[in-house]
Amino acid sequence: MVAHYNHWKLNLIQPFGVQGLVQWVYLGWLSIRVDYIAPTVITLSNFCIVLFLIQSLDRLVLCLGCFWIKCKRLKPTIQPEDYDVEDGSSLPMVLVQIPMCNEREVFAQSIGAACQLDWPRDRILIQVLDDSSDETVQLLIKNEVAMWSQKGINIVYRHRFIRTGYKAGNLKSAMSCDSVKDYEFVAILDADFQPNPDFLKLTVPHFKGKPDVGLVQARWSFVNTDENLLTRLQNINLCFHFEVEQQVNGAFLNFFGFNGTAGVWRIKALEDSGGWLERTTVEDMDIAVRAHLNGWKFIFLNDVKVLCELPESYEAYKKQQHRWHSGPMQLFRLCLPAIISSKISFWKKSNLILLFFLLRKLILPFYSFTLFCIILPLTMFIPEAELPLWVICYIPIFMSFLNILPAPKSVPFLIPYLLFENTMSVTKFNAMVSGLFQLGSAYEWVVTKKTGRSSESDLLAFAERESKSTNQDKIQRRLSESGLEMLNRLKQQEDVPTVAKKKRNGIYKKELSCCFSSGKTSPITSTTILTSLWIKHYISGT
Repeated sequence: MVAHYNHWKLNLIQPFGVQGLVQWVYLGWLSIRVDYIAPTVITLSNFCIVLFLIQSLDRLVLCLGCFWIKCKRLKPTIQPEDYDVEDGSSLPMVLVQIPMCNEREVFAQSIGAACQLDWPRDRILIQVLDDSSDETVQLLIKNEVAMWSQKGINIVYRHRFIRTGYKAGNLKSAMSCDSVKDYEFVAILDADFQPNPDFLKLTVPHFKGKPDVGLVQARWSFVNTDENLLTRLQNINLCFHFEVEQQVNGAFLNFFGFNGTAGVWRIKALEDSGGWLERTTVEDMDIAVRAHLNGWKFIFLNDVKVLCELPESYEAYKKQQHRWHSGPMQLFRLCLPAIISSKISFWKKSNLILLFFLLRKLILPFYSFTLFCIILPLTMFIPEAELPLWVICYIPIFMSFLNILPAPKSVPFLIPYLLFENTMSVTKFNAMVSGLFQLGSAYEWVVTKKTGRSSESDLLAFAERESKSTNQDKIQRRLSESGLEMLNRLKQQEDVPTVAKKKRNGIYKKELSCCFSSGKTSPITSTTILTSLWIKHYISGT
């Protein structure tokens, strides 16, 4: 068209001239690719492969440590001279804090579960720390607290009009109350957590006779593991986190990152470490690092499980992961001088800096994104930088298999898990960069949306326990990890039919563009991307 409008005489150009021009351009591209682009890509890929091998070795060592714990049956024990759980007067004063914010679906289950804890009523105080901006939710929580208070439970309601510092500010404000000065321990439970009645009797005795223990952390258990593919894949990651990472670090290092909930702190350890700070979005990891620097030890109880809920939508999970991966980088920048100048041993400093922060919080999202989302697609256009098969296939599958071992029922999801982790590396890398360089989204705090799947069944169980005089059959709380079967039966009997909300198909432009750009040159990579795209659609329910 350009030649036509400029009145060029194309009949004067011979075919061999056109072929020569194309060949000249292609040879020029080959020269630039071989001399400049390929060496850079090869150097970067080799660097990422080294990081990949180091991180894989770390995972392998953790798995061997877990295997050793299983073989030797190592686990924290309670000394014979510990608390006499039958004698209530010998038990310490325990504060239970339930921070929440606009969580209409789950507030009742957490309050009800906390009020059912088997602990002397004169030696426990439950604080409901409400940061809700919705007045309707505030009123509902107040009524729930009033109901339990009338039944003789020592429970109080606190609301902040200015929500500064988010969860850290909420906990810090509650600890400044005069009414908590006589308490020795504080148990923290998020709004969707439902501890069993014996939770305190299984955790608090581990403090007796161990004045250097500052934290006892319980394991999470999930009520909606089998809800959809997303919850199944989350369960794989979290099972490995608790079964392997937390248990091994607790057994051999007496240190791990506090999970923010389902744990009991010695209040003296919190005060000695500076209390809750509002400087990052991972206040739980912040207080754990500062307590470790002050010499406090942690105990992880893999056998004590607390029910909670996994995010069921992709958007909620994505926001949660962004906060979990940007916060550690914020904390690393702030804590590095304190770690270097602390009085802990050289090996503990090395573990904090090299393993806890750099390898597991920075290097992992960096190499996974760079190697599998940038370099691997580039090899389709730069064959000189081709990655070996053991890097893109054998080792990732082997490491994914190790990750799935703590959740053996998830073995059929090995390939979807591998592809999904590759997809999520984009979100994790973005979060890591924003936290490291303090970009706009680094301090974004979004409460993970809950559905309250277990709340109704538990509340019914609590109500039945309290109303023994009624003629209805008593509903026992299930010993399993979910009351979904009972909840579904009740909903079939009572719920009014509702019009199902029509789902709209989502178009993920980044995945599609990457797939189309690679379709002609690499069928294997194209199939991988298409499979990842299908998994993402399946998870999001579109």
